[in-house]
Amino acid sequence: MPVWLREHSWRQTLTAVYLSLPLRGARATPANIFCSEQYLKVSIPPFLFEAILYAPIDDTNSTAKIGNGNIFFTLYKKEPAMWDTLTLANDGKEKLWYLRENAVLKAQEKAKQETEAKNITKQEHKKYALEATMKLEEAERKRIEDLKEKERQKVAKELEFWKNQQKDADKYKSIQKEGELHQEIEPLKERKNEKINKSRILNEGTSKIRLKCTKGCHGSCSIFSQNLKEEQLPAPRAAATIKVNFTPRVFPTALRESRVAAEVEWLHKQAEARRIVNSDLSELEDLKEDEKNPDWLKDKGNKMFAMGNYLGAVNAYNLAVRLNNKLPLLYLNRAACHLKLRNFHKAIEDSSKALELLTPPVPDNKNARVKAHVRRGTAFCQLELYTEGLQDYEAALKIDPKNKNIEKDAEKIQHLIQETMQSS
Repeated sequence: MPVWLREHSWRQTLTAVYLSLPLRGARATPANIFCSEQYLKVSIPPFLFEAILYAPIDDTNSTAKIGNGNIFFTLYKKEPAMWDTLTLANDGKEKLWYLRENAVLKAQEKAKQETEAKNITKQEHKKYALEATMKLEEAERKRIEDLKEKERQKVAKELEFWKNQQKDADKYKSIQKEGELHQEIEPLKERKNEKINKSRILNEGTSKIRLKCTKGCHGSCSIFSQNLKEEQLPAPRAAATIKVNFTPRVFPTALRESRVAAEVEWLHKQAEARRIVNSDLSELEDLKEDEKNPDWLKDKGNKMFAMGNYLGAVNAYNLAVRLNNKLPLLYLNRAACHLKLRNFHKAIEDSSKALELLTPPVPDNKNARVKAHVRRGTAFCQLELYTEGLQDYEAALKIDPKNKNIEKDAEKIQHLIQETMQSS
């Protein structure tokens, strides 16, 4: 049975009521106090205090302080007036029950409204945060697209410049060939003219000798005599050296059997690789000559990755890229390291670069293209860019439709996108 607290003191002003209630050694908390417009209850087991107030109060602004073994209430009146008593006189059990139930219902309704208001405010905050995140992601995506476009334009300009150089080189070679042919044809024409002149002189000489013999020898002179043979023989040829010029070529095959464009591209790549190796790179000073090789550095990075040394692997791949920036596997392996180090933006850039170099799509680079799409999609999902991640997983699934792991990951991302849309 509860023990009713009858002792209390109160005073009032025109706008407020000040009530003091002794605790009698009990420990009170805010959960023990219930206050509504006209009903006040303090429950501190085994003590209980209830009061039906004389007039309505503003329960929202009213306060209660616990200290020094007392509870001090400051109850603000709804209408300025002086009360005759603290509680209503002659209040029966029915009225007390009615006021108690009414106060509880109003408190529940008020708590429900506050909860709904908090939920609405929370949803608005979430929506604002989602919009802000989407704006940041859109700005980041636009920045990445701008960087890609600049790189594409740069590569296109370099390719156009290289094509113009090749055209100029071909023109120069054709002009040089024409000059060499002209130089070779001129001596041939001169020799042909000399032979024609010699044969003409020889024919004239033999005709004169024959006329002399017919006039003076009367049959006793033979055209096969020693004097006639000496006059008839041509002069000996002069010694000379014929210089033959060949087109200088690096490849052993003949020019008519070669693929000139592929050979020029190979020579260009070799020259660029030699230039990079011979350049003054401080990172390469401590390496041996056989270690200044992109393939050797790639194998070194693979071993470090297998051992869990991801930073060392990234450094090895960086040196390999500086030596040869046209190998897609270097960017693909470095993207895997960045995923382990949670450098998701760098992982996206390296995967995109690997996909650019893995062209045209052929069966030999099928696995590499699948890995590039999966790693870029994983980085997008870690950044909560689920739409872009799903696009990469779907692209990988198109390349390798029988891969069940990629299909399961794509389904998980679709569920995440649906949950995000429903919560927004």
